[in-house]
Amino acid sequence: MKMPTKDTLFTTRVAANSPPLCKRGARGDLRLALPSNAPSIVQRKKLALQWARFGYRLAAFIEHLRSAIRNIALLFSQPGNQLYRSKRTARTDKHNHRYTQPKPEWLKREIILIKARMPQAGCRTIADLCNRRFAASRRITVGKTFVHETLQRHAYEVQILRRNLKQAKPKAVPRNLVWGLDLTGKIDTHGKLHALLGIIDHGSRALIHLQALHDKTTQTIINELRQTVRAHGKPKVIRTDNEGMFRSPAFGKALEQLGIRHQRTTPGCPWQNGRIERLFGTLKEKLDQWAVAGIEQLNHDLKIFRHWYNHIRPHQNLDGRTPAETWQGINPYVKPPIQEHWFEAWDGLLAGYHLRY
Repeated sequence: MKMPTKDTLFTTRVAANSPPLCKRGARGDLRLALPSNAPSIVQRKKLALQWARFGYRLAAFIEHLRSAIRNIALLFSQPGNQLYRSKRTARTDKHNHRYTQPKPEWLKREIILIKARMPQAGCRTIADLCNRRFAASRRITVGKTFVHETLQRHAYEVQILRRNLKQAKPKAVPRNLVWGLDLTGKIDTHGKLHALLGIIDHGSRALIHLQALHDKTTQTIINELRQTVRAHGKPKVIRTDNEGMFRSPAFGKALEQLGIRHQRTTPGCPWQNGRIERLFGTLKEKLDQWAVAGIEQLNHDLKIFRHWYNHIRPHQNLDGRTPAETWQGINPYVKPPIQEHWFEAWDGLLAGYHLRY
């Protein structure tokens, strides 16, 4: 039997009068031999697009028909053949609390307040704080996304509230409740540095002790503290920083014997003992302009400063009263003074009216 050649293999006819199925092109590649009346490529693309549109419309119609059938079935399956369905209940979280209801305004204010008080807290931390406070008591929870969106919309309010909290007047506390104790220094005309011990009462802002020390050992500070306690009574708490003499066992034992609780600030946070730091700011503002020859003159001048600070200088956080008036419970806006005289010291650096009651 004679085998067909490569040229005759691709020109095999289905019938005697039918055209070849395939033929070779000019480059030798195989091409489908279409009849002369076959549609062109553009016509085939248009036809395919029409069929695609028809399929899309048919699928949409079928989906619409399915939805209508479901609605009809649901309508007749309800008791009493009600025409309209009742409102769906809101979904609940793991605590069985509704979270699709709009959040109340007080909750947004709480989120703003927490961010103002805790600027380093993230959205997840604030959400956890709110949920711990209000999940059981008010049956409402928040997520970190809601907290983030709330803080973004109220970023300016958070900044204003933070500024107001920083500038707020401290709450009044009774005298001899907390004392602030710290050390500073002054260089005399001979170049010697003298340590200054200051003790302030937090409630009245009274400067109850200010002394230049020969040394700043623990025993010297304990002796000065005991002398101050005998003169003005003892507080319940003494607040200091973390300097070496304040961390010594001898200082802690002395406070324990006096019945005073020791409270140390966080390392690197001097603002936690801000009242004594603010006092030293006022002292250095005047003392840097005043020259002293030695420790005797320095202690004499410090007594004058202490008198001016307690009896003459009005204090902003005491509503314009002096620390001595606050310590004694005198209201100068109600009780008139018996006597007044002009006070001036340190070549005019310390000046003001001294009112006697």
